[in-house]
Amino acid sequence: MNPTLLLLLIPAYLLGSIPNAVWIGRRFYGIDVREHGSHNAGATNTLRVLGRRAGFTVFALDFLKGVAAVALASLSGLAPGSDALFNLKFALTAAVVLGHIFPLFAGFRGGKGVATLAGAVLMVYPPAVLLCLATFLVVFLLFRYVSLASMTAGILLPVYTVFVFGQRSVPLIIFCCAIAVLLLVTHRKNIGRLLHGTESRIRFRRTDTPSSGKR
Repeated sequence: MNPTLLLLLIPAYLLGSIPNAVWIGRRFYGIDVREHGSHNAGATNTLRVLGRRAGFTVFALDFLKGVAAVALASLSGLAPGSDALFNLKFALTAAVVLGHIFPLFAGFRGGKGVATLAGAVLMVYPPAVLLCLATFLVVFLLFRYVSLASMTAGILLPVYTVFVFGQRSVPLIIFCCAIAVLLLVTHRKNIGRLLHGTESRIRFRRTDTPSSGKR
């Protein structure tokens, strides 16, 4: 990848560094969500602490960060469908997720990057992501654990890519496997809580009363 293309990684990282959960919490609620609940600057903790409106807004904005970051690849001039373009999209995905987890604009204390990752991967390989979204919804509705739903969808991403859509592209398979590993790593504490039965479930209520919980 030439130096000019590498420069696209900087705005991708800066997009990822926009701490929507932190800024919305401070601006509209006078709360830093990182000081409450799971201390995570993500959509799920925002949902638990600040309610549905804030939680869904943060999810949408974080998702769009991923979409916008990978869309930067269109500025590269690389041929559509080329390995070089795919590699650039892979790198942009890594940059925007890294920005979300370690945000420059929020003291490098961010979230787990699930929503941002979903938006980015949607731009790389839409068919499998849509199936993963359906998987996420089914697991979440059955068990009410966002962490379990996220990890299940991530683990099945390479499975769907190879066995459902018949992809044999080695770079794409590596990309999907890397996504699965990343989600397991960022949710390692959740795995422990799930095994010990202490993970908090999401319960929707009629009101947006702030609450605490762990994600």
